[in-house]
Amino acid sequence: MTAPDDNPPFRKVLIANRGEIACRVIRTLREIGIASVAIHHPVEARARHVREADQAVEISGETPVAAHLDIAQIIDAARAVGADAIHPGYGFLSENARFARAVAEAGLTFIGPDADTIALMGDKISARQFAADHGVPVAPSVMPTQDLAEFTRQATQIGFPLLIKAAAGGGGKGMSIVRSAEELEGAARHAASEAQRYFGDGRVYAELFVERPRHIEVQVFGDGKGSAIHLFERECSVQRRFQKIIEEAPAANLPAALRDEICASAVRLAAAANYRNAGTVEYILGADGRFFFLEMNTRLQVEHPVTEMITGLDLVRLQIEIAAGRDLPFAQDAVVANGHAIECRICAEDPERDFLPETGTVLHLDAPQAAYLRFENALDRGQRITADFDPMLAKLVAHGPDRAGATRRAIAALHDLALLGVKTNIDYLARVLGHPAFAAGELHTGFVVQHKAALAAAEPDAATRDKLLIAAALGLRDFRDLILGVPEPHASIGPWRN
Repeated sequence: MTAPDDNPPFRKVLIANRGEIACRVIRTLREIGIASVAIHHPVEARARHVREADQAVEISGETPVAAHLDIAQIIDAARAVGADAIHPGYGFLSENARFARAVAEAGLTFIGPDADTIALMGDKISARQFAADHGVPVAPSVMPTQDLAEFTRQATQIGFPLLIKAAAGGGGKGMSIVRSAEELEGAARHAASEAQRYFGDGRVYAELFVERPRHIEVQVFGDGKGSAIHLFERECSVQRRFQKIIEEAPAANLPAALRDEICASAVRLAAAANYRNAGTVEYILGADGRFFFLEMNTRLQVEHPVTEMITGLDLVRLQIEIAAGRDLPFAQDAVVANGHAIECRICAEDPERDFLPETGTVLHLDAPQAAYLRFENALDRGQRITADFDPMLAKLVAHGPDRAGATRRAIAALHDLALLGVKTNIDYLARVLGHPAFAAGELHTGFVVQHKAALAAAEPDAATRDKLLIAAALGLRDFRDLILGVPEPHASIGPWRN
């Protein structure tokens, strides 16, 4: 553990988030010696991030999510407790330019990029144009227009397949693949409707769809003064419904020259934008070695632990120091990657039913522990898993001397991880890591679909199922006490028998 800083950059930081990322930020704040403040909706009053923080403030809303999106209420909470900075985590308001601006206007420090940068990169159209203007490759595309006929004409000229995307969104919302002119108009209308629903902005655009692409992203940090560095790349190609489930660093089977080119491109973009704090530049990489700018996420990523494990750096601490106005603490050549790390997103979902979200109650949790493992979570026994929030429950991260070693450790840890009471994708993730194509590094964003049959769970026979249920039940103390315990008054008699 890092010793507390003799001169911490802030006195108190409010975390405008919840769950495992809130706990993650609290951990670093404690190490630095900065007081932490959690926020919570009434349904989260007993949540772990609330208990672990030095102070907690209740926020209200029609739904828990609405409460976490209430900018005015969150800033009022920060002022009320005397916080001097706000860390947004990821999700919720983390990439909301209006929130970043409101934080600054309230005299508080936003631990992230400035509002103008978030606005620039948050709009996919302006971000793509900015990237192109600074020599970052972008895929041939059609910009949005109110004239659907003209949009269709220009898109047809590019050729098919095309990817229809929301201009102001992410996470796969408002996104679809179009393989013919006949599909284009209907897909564009549907994408615009979905984009309006999720982001309040119905603009969509089309770009050339790269078949079987890899999803490569680069972690960057900037000081806001024109200097930027990268902390190497991550591979995020294993996805379901355009959402990542396994990430690793470094990327598999990536030639050194191509890695250098991609990372240099990301640094060039961040420097040109006078980027401040943590950011991630995302690319799609074709089988022919061509890569295209996808987007820039102006926040800490869910998968940041794999970068921390190969570099030995604390990315949250870097965020805090840069937000306080300090310079980048090291030059590019001082950043060294050691070994390989793999992150598995543990989600409450059913892989056998197209990854539909699941609900339930955490009845038992037993996570493996080792120096090379991290189990990022905010789970408690008895905790209700509802549909109020994203289905991701935790992240299991394994580090190894090389990719094969990290994979073996991750598979073993997944097999040792017990989470009962809600259906999860734990076993599915182990099957993905154990697939020969994964071991060979033959990755692309259609991996899950391509290997669907091989990744399906084998149905156990009745005898095996009964044995598994008995073993699981015997692992629960309450069950053992109920079935094997001796009730009073007989228990007080001792081992007497007639």
